[in-house]
This record gives sequence, structure tokens and C-alpha cells, in this order.
Amino acid sequence: MTVLTSALDPSAAEYAANRAAMLARLAEVEAAHAQALAGGGEKYLARHRRRGKLPARDRIELLLDPDTPFLELSPLAAWGTDHPVGASLVTGIGVVEGVECVITANDPTVRGGASNPWTLRKSLRADEIARANRLPLISLVESGGADLTGQKDIFIPGGALFRDLTRLSAAGIPTIAVVFGNSTAGGAYVPGMSDHVIMVKERSKVFLGGPPLVKMATGEESDDESLGGAEMHARTSGLADHFALDEPDALRLCRRVVARLNWRKAHPDPAPPPGPTAAPAGTGPAGAAGPASPAGPAAPAGTGPAGAWPEPPKYDPEELLGIVPGDLKVPFDPREVIARIVDASDFDEFKPLYGPSLVTGWARLHGYPIGILANARGVLFSAESQKAAQFIQLANQRDIPLVFLHNTTGYMVGREYEQGGIIKHGAMMINAVANSRVPHLSVLMGASYGAGHYGMCGRAYDPRFLFTWPSAKSAVMGPQQLAGVLSMVARASAAAKGQPYDEEADAALRAMVEQRIEAESLPMFLSGRLYDDGVIDPRDTRTVLGLCLSAVHTAPVEGARGGFGVFRM
Repeated sequence: MTVLTSALDPSAAEYAANRAAMLARLAEVEAAHAQALAGGGEKYLARHRRRGKLPARDRIELLLDPDTPFLELSPLAAWGTDHPVGASLVTGIGVVEGVECVITANDPTVRGGASNPWTLRKSLRADEIARANRLPLISLVESGGADLTGQKDIFIPGGALFRDLTRLSAAGIPTIAVVFGNSTAGGAYVPGMSDHVIMVKERSKVFLGGPPLVKMATGEESDDESLGGAEMHARTSGLADHFALDEPDALRLCRRVVARLNWRKAHPDPAPPPGPTAAPAGTGPAGAAGPASPAGPAAPAGTGPAGAWPEPPKYDPEELLGIVPGDLKVPFDPREVIARIVDASDFDEFKPLYGPSLVTGWARLHGYPIGILANARGVLFSAESQKAAQFIQLANQRDIPLVFLHNTTGYMVGREYEQGGIIKHGAMMINAVANSRVPHLSVLMGASYGAGHYGMCGRAYDPRFLFTWPSAKSAVMGPQQLAGVLSMVARASAAAKGQPYDEEADAALRAMVEQRIEAESLPMFLSGRLYDDGVIDPRDTRTVLGLCLSAVHTAPVEGARGGFGVFRM
């Protein structure tokens, strides 16, 4: 086997400094995660429990198969905004009756589960994941609908939620709504447009207009139960397919609905690779696993003890904490990361002597074959771009998912490189990424700047999943470069007008711009705006990617056969 050799020295001072910097950033992320886990705070959580109701994450835990983890997505949504961290919604992927499902759960301890603009974006992202990976969608509903104080940012784009439910159903992807409390106004269409609906006795309230609105609109006197209670919908309107006695009973009924879906993955669990080292069939991952919380994923089920197939990496994942320098201007070898996330640290590098600033090659991760593109020295040149385009085409011919490990400052600039065709070669790489049809998984480890972010399959290029390490930064360019460009433009403008240049004002402007761009390039800022699916602990990278690979194989994995745009040669 082509096992990677590590040059990392955990006893070195540089490693210790890198590790300390990473742990400090992780502490900040964990503090933000704690805010999401707290929901609306102890006061509202206690009130919720006094009413005999379960918190959102408890509902999810009871729904999931025992001892299977939950890959929570976008836990830091709305961080850095005026809205609570988490956006009053929990989303993620979990296993119900052996079926991987996308699960969304309103958090009624946060403003009654009302939706704000970030709730909407988070919910739409969950719908997108369900559609792209053909995962059943389970909605655990308790929400008063849109937060009317922000209706201008919710009403018009919010219609996409109902569109998504109908399109998922039309595509044959099951949708299930379990209503625990309010599901009113526009929110009533969530059960209204789901394939299967479960309501709870004397708890569920589903109506387009509640008693006060009905009184104002028609003069009719009514009460919650006769207007939209679970028993009425089960006996009279027919909206409820199942009538639950309480919340645990509703979750039990949901599990039975999933058990009767006759749902199958498009691909079986991965088989051991051929060869004398292959273990007997059936020892691979069960295809269903995920982290128990944003702060600590568990290992995928079925991976077995050390030495069983798939074989774990040869190197300790704990060492991933000390690889990325605190200063992202200092390069690092991504092979050190690859060696700690792929099966048996076995990696067949493609074109290792050509375009060395981009590492490409083949590996397996929890038994799934993958192609890897990883930035080695930050800058992408023409050779790296051409190499990437060819590698992406090969992955599409072989139906192999691609993993992008980011640490790039972008494509090289300068007279020599412009004359050498960096624009058309960079466009070739971006063309290949944009038109590739195999699943893409992206991890931002370090820098992810400029068009290099696009070429390495950033958010705008529809990776199935994108995660960020606490060490990462992403922006149009580095803060110092951007501030410097603005300074030079202002200086040239003053010179053209024959005006003196205010050096003191220039220094203040540069400092302000650097500070703002630095703040806007950090992981929690980007995650708060849903530019990723979560900020993860580097030590959990193998687990998270394994769960995502299992999820993407629920849908057919088929590459593009041709269908790429014109490559400018």
C-alpha cells in the first residue's frame, strides 16, 4: 500500500504553538455552541418542561435509533446578528429505523419557535440537503410561524419552504411532519404539504387563522380545538394521518411511518477493496452515524476494533490540532491532514511532480472511494489548474466523490502568469468544478481567498456539504492586501486630481478596513450566515466526512460524461 509517511513532530515548539492556537479557537466555537444549546434560556426551558413538553433536541434523541449519533448542521446560524445563535431551529442528519433522514425541529423556547430570516435560510439549506442526497425529511413542528416584526425579510422568500416540500414529494422523497404544538398561519402548510402528518392530542394546533383572527375576519366565535386541534384534524378535516396520545407516542408513530417507507439507499455499504489485505465482507461501516452534538461527533457505527476493515489512519487524529499554523501565511503540508483522515493513511497521489502546489490523489474514507484535492502552498498556478481539471474529469468518469481541502490565497497574479494564461487555466479548473456531477465535500482548513475559493468548490459551487475548521479564513483577499489595494486606489485618485494625500487618514482607513475584513473572514461569522454547514473540531473531520459520504450514497453517485463547458486551451 502507498501509506503516507508523516514528518510531523508533536514534540516541536512549532507544533505546540499551532495546537495552542487551535485549542483557543475551539474554545470560542464551543462557547458559541453552548449558546445554541441553551435555546431561549433556563427560564423558558423550565416553562416549556412544566407544560409537559420536550425540548427540541430531546425530541430528536427519542426519534433516533438508540446509540446512533446525530450530525447537527448549521448550529451557529445567526451568530453575530440580532437573533439568537441557532436561529430557533435544530437541523441535521440522523438514523431512524435504519434510514438516514434530514431532521428539522423548531425550538419553541426561542420566541415560541417563530421564524426569523436566519431560520428560513437554515430550513431551506436542510431542504436542499434532503433533495440533493434523496434523504427523507422529518419536520418536528412547534412554531407560531414567522416573527411578524421581520416579515419583510421572511414573507416573500419564505414561500420556498412550501415549494420545497411539494418538490421533494414529487421527486419521491418522503416528507413527514410531527406537530407538537402551534403550526399556524403559513406554518400550517408544513403539515398541509407533507406526505405524512402526526398530531398530538390536546397539543397540536394547526389552522390558517387562530380564533382572534377568525373573529376579526368573519365575526365567528371559535376555540383552538374545534378550529385546529389534533382530534378535529384526525376525525373531521383528515389533515392528521395519525393521532398521538402524547409526545413520546408521536415520535413512536413517526418511527413506524419511517419503518414502512420501504426506503432503500441507491448504493450498498462499501465493500473492502480487492487484494490480500482485504477483510471479509460485512465488516465495513453500517452507513449510518453522526456526531452526538456540535461539539463532539461519535465514530460511525460498524467501524469495528483496530485492525478491522475499514482500517483507521496510521496516525493519531489528535495531531490534527497542531498542523495548521496560527499564521496562515506559513504554509503546511496537507498530506499530514490526509494521513490522519483516510483509511490506513493510504493515498495514491496523482501527478505528484506536476503542479506541486495542489495535491491530488485517490483514497478511501470509511470504505468509500474518494478523490482528494488539497492546497499545498496556497497559490494556484496554471499547472495546478490544469491538473485539477483533469483529475476532476477522471473522478467523474469513475463516479468517485471529491473532497476539497482548502488552504489557498487564490490564483497567481503578475505579468508572467497573465501572459502564461492563468485566467484561462483558472477558468478551466472552475469550469470542471462547476460542471462536475459527482458529490463534492469541502473542508476549509486554512485560507480560502478569491477565485481560489471558487475553484476549490466553495459554497456557491454547491458542494453537498461544506465544513470549516476554527483556523480557517475566507474572503475576497487577505485583510492587508485588500486594505492596501484601497489605499493605492485612493492615492492614485488624489494624484490624478493634483491633491495632497492625507497619510494620517490613509493609515486610519487601512486599520479600519483590515479590522473589518479580518472579522468578516472568520469561521463563526461565515457560519452564522450559513456559508458553511458547521465549524468542526479538526479531530472530528474523518467522522464528519464519513457520515456525509454515507448520506450522499443514498442518492445515485454518477459523474458527468462529457457535459463540461468549453475548456480554453
